Amino acid sequence: MRIVALLPGGIGEQILFFPTLDDLKRSLPSAHIDVVTEPRSKAAYQVNKSVDQVLAFDFQDRNSLADWGNLVGMIRDREYDVAIVLGRSWLVRFLLWLTGIPTRIGYQGKGSVFLTNPVPLKQSQYTAQMYHDLLTGLGIQSTCPDLTVNIPLADIDWAEKEQKRLGVHETGYILIYPGSSQLAQSIYPVESWLQIIQNFRSKQPEMPVVVVKEAEDELAQSLETSSSSYVKMTSPGDIGKLAAMIGGANLMLCTDSAAMHLSVAVQTYTIALFGDTEPSKLLPKSDKFLAIKSLTGRIADISPNTVLQKVWGG
Repeated sequence: MRIVALLPGGIGEQILFFPTLDDLKRSLPSAHIDVVTEPRSKAAYQVNKSVDQVLAFDFQDRNSLADWGNLVGMIRDREYDVAIVLGRSWLVRFLLWLTGIPTRIGYQGKGSVFLTNPVPLKQSQYTAQMYHDLLTGLGIQSTCPDLTVNIPLADIDWAEKEQKRLGVHETGYILIYPGSSQLAQSIYPVESWLQIIQNFRSKQPEMPVVVVKEAEDELAQSLETSSSSYVKMTSPGDIGKLAAMIGGANLMLCTDSAAMHLSVAVQTYTIALFGDTEPSKLLPKSDKFLAIKSLTGRIADISPNTVLQKVWGG
């Protein structure tokens, strides 16, 4: 059986779809599974072994009819038996119908007429569970598995060397993923991070604080400049190395991000800051994964004291 999943969205959406892909592979071990996702999200599949091939198509671009036609041709040429579409665009569903794939699965709604097996959309639940519901369109009624990733051995080796370089391989460490300055809604102010870090330093001076610094990220650069004397910086470089560094941490403190989902996948104790997004949709129910939701809808308005109460009080 040849299966293709059309998965628009960022890296976070891809990671949340991993339980669906993993359960699909478990239920149909001989199936060939491909994914069509956006170029910015292909990197997610570095840490997933259930997918055979990742194909790129920018669903968010201003695509011409020729671009959409190329997508149809690319899918049709591979002669898939089953297609699963995550997005709810009627156009994508129409194009999927044009491919002639016998079994087409997606959520009920606009364009359902182009699907053979529409599935009820239950948006109030954890998103990974909501995605997993799509497998009922194939008659798979299993419980949604936990979110997991497969970290390449080379990335685990890199993380071990990085921990030794930072001098944290024996002590453990608190890892902070401050968010990206490119995403205004996920910014938590440098001043607030500094208050939190200074509190860590005063209460647990023996526990190092490591901050993830991504390329050309002004937020992390500012944090490094302001706290260079007592904060260690790491630049993992790709999703596998990032997952390995998160997996080695005693605590992950982050904003709502793809890194948060990686932390869930590697089962690191996590405290995540949310703006106007409902945490129950993005974090599974567990004492290991705690959310702090802004009362105003802005992450920046969460006080450092609120974060610290969650850290020390649980």
